[in-house]
Amino acid sequence: MCYNLLGDEPKEKQTANYVTSGFWSNGCIKEAAKYCTPTESASNLENGCTTIAEPFDWKIDPKGKYFHFCDNETIQGFEFNDFDFSVIPEGMTVVCDMSSNFCSRKVDWSKYGMVYAGAQKNVGPAGVTIVVVREDLIGKQRKDTPILCDWELFAKAPTQFYNTPCCWSIYMCGLNIAYMLEQGGIPAMKEKADVRAKILYE
Repeated sequence: MCYNLLGDEPKEKQTANYVTSGFWSNGCIKEAAKYCTPTESASNLENGCTTIAEPFDWKIDPKGKYFHFCDNETIQGFEFNDFDFSVIPEGMTVVCDMSSNFCSRKVDWSKYGMVYAGAQKNVGPAGVTIVVVREDLIGKQRKDTPILCDWELFAKAPTQFYNTPCCWSIYMCGLNIAYMLEQGGIPAMKEKADVRAKILYE
């Protein structure tokens, strides 16, 4: 995302906002520091990732190129069940890591500029990453963007590959998605998950 959402300016002159809510988002802000000077909007590492400051107390730089958060931290068990988008400055791109809860509940795609998810939690075998990008964000990549990170190249050539994809894992994801659709889609999957969770917690 850094290659495609940050400009070509030196990293000292640009920033992006990050919420640190656990292991995965903590790794994200460290990676971002290689390409920009990230603003840590909030962090719950000091309290063991159990709670986080109220959104209206978050430090959000309005000059940030985007706002990033991890929807569900599997290691610490911290999830945003009802994320407060009202605190995000108008027009700022929202980026979300949905690796662990993608396909588990409905998503209001109008709220996001880019969503990425590792398939291994709910969709299929490890080795597949699903990326959903709003069209107006494509074509703004940095000049030094590697081929495999260039959204525009993939968008313009959907049937061409610059690497050998993990075909079996992609195929298995397709089978699982087809199964979920046959069962009634995400609403049906969520209903089943709620029943199982109720049994477990009781």
